[in-house]
Amino acid sequence: MKNNKEIPEQVRNDKGKKILAFDTCLDKMYAVLKEDDKILSSKIVENHDEKYHSAFLISTLQEILSANNCRPEDIDLIVTNTGPGSFTGIRACTTVARVMAQQLHKKVTGVSSLEILAEAVGENPLVALDARKNSAYLYCDGEIKGAVPLEEVEKLAKSGKYNVITDNKLKPLLGGISYQEACFPLGEILAELGEKKLTTIDGDWHKLKPLYIQPPPMG
Repeated sequence: MKNNKEIPEQVRNDKGKKILAFDTCLDKMYAVLKEDDKILSSKIVENHDEKYHSAFLISTLQEILSANNCRPEDIDLIVTNTGPGSFTGIRACTTVARVMAQQLHKKVTGVSSLEILAEAVGENPLVALDARKNSAYLYCDGEIKGAVPLEEVEKLAKSGKYNVITDNKLKPLLGGISYQEACFPLGEILAELGEKKLTTIDGDWHKLKPLYIQPPPMG
């Protein structure tokens, strides 16, 4: 009689940690599926009509999961951008992340746009994004400074102390590079930073909040 050896439980369950990360706060939609150190899918969606690119978030996530034979319940960690950025985009990705984490009983972490761009630019970053009202959302010296008057931001940007990353609107004033013109893997950076944050927080979906440095428009 043939000796059928059982596959050890540890071998049967030896699957990589899967992370689903997405961002609709910035100028494009970024969606990434990562398993351990391997990027399984990385997709960028640009909006070419009247719709917000966040309108394509659910269908894009479904497409990525399907292409990798991955079910939503196979995801171990959900990561999203919490802002600042498009108010509609912030609401969209934080809501989707919270609902998925709640329904699937998964952990979730949020990362700021400013932290993502600071990681992209590297050493001594200064991140400044247009906040309207003659101000910029500012990150420098390792922390988010809030919405700061452009005059103060310009002085810091031109001090020579920082590597400046900004957007197309503020680049003529501040110099540096625009994240909208560069080719940074922002989705992959988001996934990596979100995973790191899980070492310091519990990943409870109740605690995921949008980062509104300024209040969203009424109505």
